[in-house]
Amino acid sequence: MVAAKASYEECRLKRLEENKKRMEALNLSKLSQALMKTPPSLKSSPMKPVKSRTTEKQLVVVRRSSRVANKPVPDYKEDFKQVDRVEVRVSIPRRISKKRDLSNRVYASEEARAEAIEKAEKMELLLEPAYPIFIKSMLQSHVTGGFWLGLPVSFCKRCLPKRDEVVTLVDESGDEYQTIYLARKNGLSGGWKGFAVAHDLVDGDALIFQLIKHTTFKVYIIRVNSSGERKNA
Repeated sequence: MVAAKASYEECRLKRLEENKKRMEALNLSKLSQALMKTPPSLKSSPMKPVKSRTTEKQLVVVRRSSRVANKPVPDYKEDFKQVDRVEVRVSIPRRISKKRDLSNRVYASEEARAEAIEKAEKMELLLEPAYPIFIKSMLQSHVTGGFWLGLPVSFCKRCLPKRDEVVTLVDESGDEYQTIYLARKNGLSGGWKGFAVAHDLVDGDALIFQLIKHTTFKVYIIRVNSSGERKNA
């Protein structure tokens, strides 16, 4: 039993000696000591927190001309206008117009309407040809409930602005009426009612619109023939 233990101890010591020689041959002991002496700065360190960037705001003094330096800052908050496919907000002062009695509203006969248009065409020949002209026969939607006046599309595209504008109508007495022209709808909206009511326009009247300025029409009214046949509403 003692001999067996001695034999085992000899084998263990022999194995340890062999392992020591192998380690010395591979320089493992020196590498282990070198790693133990590595400074902390070379070892892997935890990720440093990223500092958030802050933008520094500075107040800059704007240089102004000496001519306006002592004047108050202008206010540019005006009625905005959107150009190009765009609506332009325009407004006109409202006129107080008298109410009309529509209980006896009448419709012009086709013969009376045609006669008024014919008279308007003859009058057109007497007007200055240098100004663009078109004739519009009045309907109930133009002179009663709707009060919307659609204009010829070809005329609008050729002669009128491409955006909403205030268009002035000048009657034969020289009185001016401002209306709103809606470019996308090719017609007169706000303000047209005031003109129609003020001039007692009725179904069948023929109006000559002569564009004397960029956004100003001279308007001539040819009354529908009162002797012609008219139908009661």
